[in-house]
Amino acid sequence: MDRNFVAKRVETMNESETLAMARKSRELKAQGKDIISLSLGEPDFDTPDFIKEAGISAIQDNHSHYTPVQGYADLLDAIALKLKRDQGLDYSPKQIIASNGAKQSIANLCLAVLNPGDEVLVPAPYWVSYREIIRLAGGIAVELKAGHEQDFKVSAAQLEQAIGPKTKMLIFSSPCNPTGAMMCSSELLEWTAVLSKHPSILVVSDEIYEHIAFDQPHLSIATFPGMFHRTVIVNGMSKGFAMTGWRLGYLAGPVDVVDACLKIQGQLTSAPSSIAQKAAIAGLLANPASIQYMVDAFKIRRDKMAAAVKDIPGFVLTVPPGAFYLFPDISECLTWNWAGKSVKDAQDFCSLMLEEAGVAMVPGDAFGAPGCVRLSYAADWSILEDAVQRIKRVIEHHYALG
Repeated sequence: MDRNFVAKRVETMNESETLAMARKSRELKAQGKDIISLSLGEPDFDTPDFIKEAGISAIQDNHSHYTPVQGYADLLDAIALKLKRDQGLDYSPKQIIASNGAKQSIANLCLAVLNPGDEVLVPAPYWVSYREIIRLAGGIAVELKAGHEQDFKVSAAQLEQAIGPKTKMLIFSSPCNPTGAMMCSSELLEWTAVLSKHPSILVVSDEIYEHIAFDQPHLSIATFPGMFHRTVIVNGMSKGFAMTGWRLGYLAGPVDVVDACLKIQGQLTSAPSSIAQKAAIAGLLANPASIQYMVDAFKIRRDKMAAAVKDIPGFVLTVPPGAFYLFPDISECLTWNWAGKSVKDAQDFCSLMLEEAGVAMVPGDAFGAPGCVRLSYAADWSILEDAVQRIKRVIEHHYALG
């Protein structure tokens, strides 16, 4: 029977490469293969006990019913207090909405703001799902490329050149997934000088990695002159608080945008988990020093991992100031003779490393950066050290053969 029940929008959508590599890793492990996965962006720490205890109390106190779609009032208050405490930003609860993870916050936002054909500026490298969510909402992602020679940061001149009559939105993350790059004050000032000429562009600042910063402070573009009323901050509990499975994200921005997101969320999912909301309150109201032990551990791993990766032939690395990823450029490796094996791009390279080294990583093509790969160092150092040595052995073996 000739039929196709699947919509064209799904047929043209790409699977998340990070989730795809994680799935392949699990499948190989299930077959008994010795696989180290550096593909997923998930802290290897457990949720802090004081947050777990808040979740347990919520269950015991029977917070098991529907909540307002926007989130509990005390959660919205906690988010507002956190934004004031950490960034000096004054948001009222009506400017905030909680969702099932920051990913849903971004999806709600794109569906709420974008009309078919609207263009969204996406500095590359970018988080894998930006492009597909924009396409799903009918928008067009316009990539602005920045390589390791620019520390993976798009210049104000590039930003200005990319703005056109159909530009509706700019979305970026700092600290960045996948590069760990962070925008500094002078760079954000240069961006805002450009954006001030184009007041109709909505700016989306993805700050999910804000707490995982090592060498410089996290700065929100919403704090810069003229930006507060046209910026949407997206954040959540997954990365800084090791709460990936709790699925609690949030968005703060202009009231009309939040109201539109609320309308969409009300039809698609309603509110996030009542238990996750109560647990999140405990994390948001806690002193950020309570999670510093995770940040300190990530910094130690970054330093060790960066030193080890720099020692791999063909890898060019910019040491990142934030997040928990390394994003080496492996373009040189793609010019080598791999003993008859096809290694023409980062996808082939990652497949070879999975097959011969037993190490899973994510090709840079998924992030708009062909010729790079992403390695997560959210794992114990003994595992990371083993992974790097495996990669190095395979590369040195093929390099010697070539």
